[in-house]
Amino acid sequence: MTELLFLLLPIAAASGWFAARRSERAKVAAAPQIGHPSFFRGLNYLLDEQPDKAIDVFVKLAEVDQETVEVHLALGSLFRRRGEVDRAIRIHQNLVARDNLEPEQRGFALYELGQDYMRAGLFDRAERLFGELLELGLQRRRALEALAEIYQQEREWVRGLEVAEQLEALGVESVRTAMAHYRCELAEQAFEAGEIERAEAHLEAARSSDRRCVRASMLQGEILMRRGDYARALVLYRGIVRQDPSFMPEILPQFVTSLERGGQTDLRAELESLYLGRPNPMLLVALAERVREQQGDEAAVELLRTHLTQYADLAGLVRFLEWQGDQDAADAIDVTLVIVRHLAARLPAYQCQNCGFTARHIHWQCPSCKRWDTVRLLQPEPLGTAAWCAPAVAADKSPA
Repeated sequence: MTELLFLLLPIAAASGWFAARRSERAKVAAAPQIGHPSFFRGLNYLLDEQPDKAIDVFVKLAEVDQETVEVHLALGSLFRRRGEVDRAIRIHQNLVARDNLEPEQRGFALYELGQDYMRAGLFDRAERLFGELLELGLQRRRALEALAEIYQQEREWVRGLEVAEQLEALGVESVRTAMAHYRCELAEQAFEAGEIERAEAHLEAARSSDRRCVRASMLQGEILMRRGDYARALVLYRGIVRQDPSFMPEILPQFVTSLERGGQTDLRAELESLYLGRPNPMLLVALAERVREQQGDEAAVELLRTHLTQYADLAGLVRFLEWQGDQDAADAIDVTLVIVRHLAARLPAYQCQNCGFTARHIHWQCPSCKRWDTVRLLQPEPLGTAAWCAPAVAADKSPA
């Protein structure tokens, strides 16, 4: 239903424009277009999730009345969302080529054609169209948002910032988060090029855009660590944890290093405090390894056992089984069974082969894509591809 609402956007926009017209001439011209029975029949097909029938209706209506702008906009949007981009482009190109379009109508048509080009991967053509809209003063916010999407995909962060600043001037406050990330991207580029001062300038600007930007703080921490300023890095990492503890696993290696080299607090005590505040698998493993170094396997296993009685944690279970040693095997089996049963009860057993919908029970008609007889029992995953089977939990070093 959400996708169908998107399909109706060009229709709603065009209809709203016509409804807003105050002249008698505009009312007379708009009435037969929007009031045509076939037009509403097409809308009903869309709402009933029958896009094929809706397309048939709109095609016939467009053949009858070549001047119906709303129908062409809706038809082109339908084709684009069904993946028939070439047909969408032809429809919207024909609209743009008309000499008798009102400026607002031309704005709608240019925007839809730009969306077609974006869907086809022709970003240069789409960019030119959205730029034309800005010059004409039409569809300004939507054109800027589309340009921002293009620049994000092409990783043109400077141009993305220029567009974001224009959106901010229009009152779009949510764009400040995106601006902070654009500047973080520029900071990473400068950092990799060895231009540390430029990187820090970008990070300062990122925090000006969004003072709660955790990514900017993490990058600043990396710079401080490279300089050997572990004390300041530790202050920064503690601030990140206070702001949002869910990021603790992302900074744990750097946090431990800064504690060991620049902190005055005992590492184990700090890890215990953090673990009690917000338990998570990586923090548990780090704490258990420290306990093992200081007190041996038995104390570490006891810590893990206590944790596993409260949380279905596979990473903790792996360490628990590895360090169990010659202790009571029955105890290890009991703990393992509790966790495996808990996780097995939550895992989906069936998956739709058409859309990927997962479920615990068989569905003869997929609740997501509405296809019949596409839901099948999931097959077991080969052990060789399961990352958690590795003896150690490796940090993800893929680029952001």
